[in-house]
Amino acid sequence: MSTRQREKAKARKEARKAAPPSARLRHLRMSARKVRAVADLVRGKPVEDALAMLAFTVRGAARPLRKLLDSAVANADARGGYDLDKLVVKSIQVDDGPHLRRWMPRAMGRAYRINKHTSHVTVVLDERK
Repeated sequence: MSTRQREKAKARKEARKAAPPSARLRHLRMSARKVRAVADLVRGKPVEDALAMLAFTVRGAARPLRKLLDSAVANADARGGYDLDKLVVKSIQVDDGPHLRRWMPRAMGRAYRINKHTSHVTVVLDERK
C-alpha cells in the first residue's frame, strides 16, 4: 500500500467520523411511492415524536422505517458525543431500488411483465440546537 493510498484511506475514515449519524435500508420490498408517504410524516421531527408517529401509523412502511430510525439512534449512541434527547430527523430520503421482474401468463400464450418494486431509504439525524 503506497503512502498516497494510506493518506486517502485516512481521509475517508476521518470524513466518516465527522458525518452525522445515519442508517441505510436497502432493497426494501415496497414501492418508493408508498414509503415516501410515511417518510414525509417524520421528516424534520424530533426522534421521540417520529418514533411515536411511526408506532401508531397504520401503513405497511411504518414498521421498517421505525426499525431504521431505531438503528440510526443506536448508531448515534454507539458513536458517542450526541445527546439522544435532542436528536432530530434531519433528512429521510427514499429512492427507487432495482425491480424484480416477474411474468404473468395471459390468454393465447402471451405473458405480461409484472415489476416488483424495491426501494432504498437513508435516514440522517442531527442534534437540535
